[in-house]
Amino acid sequence: MAEAHPVGFQWVVEAKARGATVIHVDPRYTRTSALADVHVPMRAGSDIAFLGALVNHVLSNDLWFRDYVLAYTNASFLVREDFRDTEDLGGLFSGFDPSSRTYETESWQYDGIAVGAEEKDAEEQTSKYEEPGSGHQFGSGGAALDPGRPTRDLTLQHPRCVLQVLKRHFARYTPEMVEQVCGVPREQFAKVADAVSSNSGRDRTTAFVYSVGWTQHTVGAQYIRTASILQLLLGNMGRPGGGILALRGHASIQGSTDIPTLYNLLPGYIPMPHANHHESLREFLRLNTPAGGFFGNMPAYVVSLLKAYWGDAALPSNDFCFDYLPRLTGDHSHFPTVLKQVEGECKGYFLIGENPAVGSSNGKLQRLGMANLDWLVVRDFALIESATWWKDGPEIESGELRTDDIGTEVFFLPAAAHTEKAGTFTNTQRLLQWRHQAVEPQDDQRSDLWFIYHLGRLIRAKLAAGNDSQEPDSIDRPVLDLTWDYPTRGEHQDPDGEAVLREINGWDADGTALSGYLDLKDDGSTACGCWIYSGCYADGVNQTARRKPGHAQSWVAPEWGWAWPLNRRILYNRASADLAGRPWSDRKAYVWWDESAGKWTGHDVPDFAGDKSPAYEPPRGARAQDAIGGGDPFIMQTDGKAWLYVPSGLTDGPMPTHYEPQESPFDNALYGQQWNPARQVLRHRRNRNNPSGSERGSELFPYVVTTYRLTEHHTAGGMSRWLPYLAELQPELFCEVSPQLAAQRGLRHMGWATIVTARTAIEARVMVTERMAPLTVQGRETHQVGLPFHWGRNGHVTGDVVNDLLGLSLDPNVHIQESKAASCDIQPGRRPRGPALLAFVEGYQRRAGITEDTGTASATVPVPPRPEAGR
Repeated sequence: MAEAHPVGFQWVVEAKARGATVIHVDPRYTRTSALADVHVPMRAGSDIAFLGALVNHVLSNDLWFRDYVLAYTNASFLVREDFRDTEDLGGLFSGFDPSSRTYETESWQYDGIAVGAEEKDAEEQTSKYEEPGSGHQFGSGGAALDPGRPTRDLTLQHPRCVLQVLKRHFARYTPEMVEQVCGVPREQFAKVADAVSSNSGRDRTTAFVYSVGWTQHTVGAQYIRTASILQLLLGNMGRPGGGILALRGHASIQGSTDIPTLYNLLPGYIPMPHANHHESLREFLRLNTPAGGFFGNMPAYVVSLLKAYWGDAALPSNDFCFDYLPRLTGDHSHFPTVLKQVEGECKGYFLIGENPAVGSSNGKLQRLGMANLDWLVVRDFALIESATWWKDGPEIESGELRTDDIGTEVFFLPAAAHTEKAGTFTNTQRLLQWRHQAVEPQDDQRSDLWFIYHLGRLIRAKLAAGNDSQEPDSIDRPVLDLTWDYPTRGEHQDPDGEAVLREINGWDADGTALSGYLDLKDDGSTACGCWIYSGCYADGVNQTARRKPGHAQSWVAPEWGWAWPLNRRILYNRASADLAGRPWSDRKAYVWWDESAGKWTGHDVPDFAGDKSPAYEPPRGARAQDAIGGGDPFIMQTDGKAWLYVPSGLTDGPMPTHYEPQESPFDNALYGQQWNPARQVLRHRRNRNNPSGSERGSELFPYVVTTYRLTEHHTAGGMSRWLPYLAELQPELFCEVSPQLAAQRGLRHMGWATIVTARTAIEARVMVTERMAPLTVQGRETHQVGLPFHWGRNGHVTGDVVNDLLGLSLDPNVHIQESKAASCDIQPGRRPRGPALLAFVEGYQRRAGITEDTGTASATVPVPPRPEAGR
């Protein structure tokens, strides 16, 4: 955190000064480690084993917060009798189909009630939720519960209640297993377990902080799930000083997921419609609107969004232009799109603030894909590698590509920096902060807002000039009917960013700014560009531009910027009080029920209906927020409960399970199943995998490689390698290795090393350092190679592309690549040049027996027949 988020780390340092204990778990000793009380070096890719052992420690020693867990989670719910765990099936859950790499989740359901959209049977649910490329199933809410109530055991003793299922599942995650799998000595693990558990409960809370790298694994979503289970058991969710803080790689990555850049979501985490599922707005809403929770207001969110998009053209008679929305026809995520480029199916590409030639895994595949386009638009501050690969990329040097043979027409459009435009950052805590323009962009540099607005304006003008564009059924109508009338200012006609923010906030039929998402209607009388952001322009005031100093307001600082939703600083803060609405302790009081006033009050905006009594019981037939009881804090979930066990909504299991990374020098010590069986494997001749575990040829790749960021550089280098003062601070790509590995491989400090995988080989300067300590894993000394990933061929400082080493194996839930743990070899000296590099890598492939099929198997244990339907 100190390395990649130095400003945010200020608050960790201040907490430590007030007595907080800081524990840093990381393969490397970093600036964070230097300021932490405890540094725990661990093998990259083994986090679930470590976190799972913490869960087991809490459960087996009865350290869990019983009152919190019983009231606020699904711990008491019974799971169906035909459910089979990884303990029973060698690392698989019941219902796995190896041919499709998917799970049939019927056996995962609760006893007595199904989990899935209402009025849909299990087969239809499976088709919708498990089909690759389908819309994100539940947004930020859980799956709908069918009518009825699950069977519960409030004593938590029934062998099929969720708590007991959890206990059995995590029982093998012991300190001894942590030592064997993670390389963390059991004594050190015990210190961490004691610190976390003793600092949690009624009077104390523990926070977890993770970075983007935690998601970059084939089990990335389950990493966060394991931490969530631990935090729920300890009562650390929805309470001050608790929770899980997801550090983002850039100041507004949170904003770009909210509004969003994700292909399968609409703004506010609304699922995208699918071409094969949704024929009408009514059908779409029926499939995606749960009975309970705030997503029960989906009709109001969707209709208001459509009104923001199409304004006066969006009418009840035409489903508010719902048919204008694009439809998903498959997996349109980043890496499958690159494969479509390689195969000639994708012809055009926009790169706005991205540099995949350096920043994405398997950089060669990225560049080969771009070489097969008709056109490519690159917008950035400098001529990044994604704009120049066609003349000076690695494949030009190796002879795999010739400039004269590349037909891609590349357009480079210089971008304005954030200081040259006005707008918001949405940071890692959901906080929108308005930034004012400091200077005008120079020359022909323009903001992204300027580019998108004027591109749309020109396209609309061109379509309007067509012969049939005014016909009601013209295919041009979705573009022509867009509300595209933002005011502009200045010589370059820059769109007014505040006008866009007002539209995102939303307004009613009279044009009055909405005060929040509770004002949204499903009848077309409100328009709102993103329901979770509604309120950011309440009262016609830019709430995100507030800058009241901390000393002039409460410690929650509600008048610094604006946090979604409704300026709430801690989500699910109803959980900071007990069932009766009383704070768990005076020390940790945050929001509470004021019986005399008949409302919730406290230090923050209550994450609950303000007048909903703790004793409120939903009447039969209640919907949306009215279906959430007064003692159920997790209001985005359909049942108001936090899910320790997930009966529907995850594609790779209802509980986290340790699997080895796609490429690992080790067999899975916990189960016979080596990899996440549902991981997304992109089989391609340009995306070959190293052998793993005890497979033949794995001995050629005996080391673990992991990548990371440096404080002095930013991601793919587009914002730092062109700045002389930053380039001088970190002038060359380097690899961090331990003194023991250096001696083993003959590596010399400040000399050169060649790092090899099945994809390619790169070179880096050698940094011999004790910061990359060897670990003992499965009884043998294990070495890790650390590589920062900022360098490319352009800029003041240049170097090989580290991400060229990495293959494409993805988390099946979110399609994120595994880039923080792989296997490699390392040799002294510089890599070969030109065609000799290809021959060098092919030599490794040949000796290791690598083919296109290496590492592509799903199940590595026998798959049992599916249980019979029903109980």
